[in-house]
Amino acid sequence: MTETPVPWRPTSFPADAAAAAQLREWLDDTSYALHGVGHDFRGAGLSDGDFSGAWLIDAVLTGVELESASFYRADLTGADLTGANLVDADLVRAKFDRAVLRSARLDGADMVKASLHDVDASGASLRGTRIMGASLYAVDLRGADLTDAVLFQNTFKVTVDDTTLVRGLTGTAFGPVTVVSGEGSREVSGADLEAWIRARGGEVQVIPPQRRVQ
Repeated sequence: MTETPVPWRPTSFPADAAAAAQLREWLDDTSYALHGVGHDFRGAGLSDGDFSGAWLIDAVLTGVELESASFYRADLTGADLTGANLVDADLVRAKFDRAVLRSARLDGADMVKASLHDVDASGASLRGTRIMGASLYAVDLRGADLTDAVLFQNTFKVTVDDTTLVRGLTGTAFGPVTVVSGEGSREVSGADLEAWIRARGGEVQVIPPQRRVQ
């Protein structure tokens, strides 16, 4: 006898009544994408949930448990994910423009073709994260941990500092990168950027603009 799969349910609902009601309504009919624009999901346990295509513009997801959740093609523009747990999450083609990812955990997440423009990801952990064909433009990665992360032909116009960890970082990317130090900031690209990463234990090929695949 084939057992009927048990529908996914959150381990806890948001403390905010409006957000909890919206989530319950969606759980009753998941044939459409979750519409959580501007809602406060703090206190929710949403690990393993499928939020593909969700509208989470300006949502508050501070400290929310989202481990192994799917946000395929979800729109998280302006969302606050400070301290959120996104370990092993599916973030393929997700939109994080103007989002806050301070101290968020994205270890092992899949960020293929994700969009991150004007994002504060300072102190974030991206250990082993797959950042491939993604667009990172004006992303603050000061104090972030990119140990063993994999890059592939990403726009990688990010800001780093001496506390940004890149040991084991591999792949290809387009620069330049802004390096902040006690002496100020400077743009580093090409062979100089490769050398900067190599000196810190990574091995990334920086692709000149003329070699970019259209």
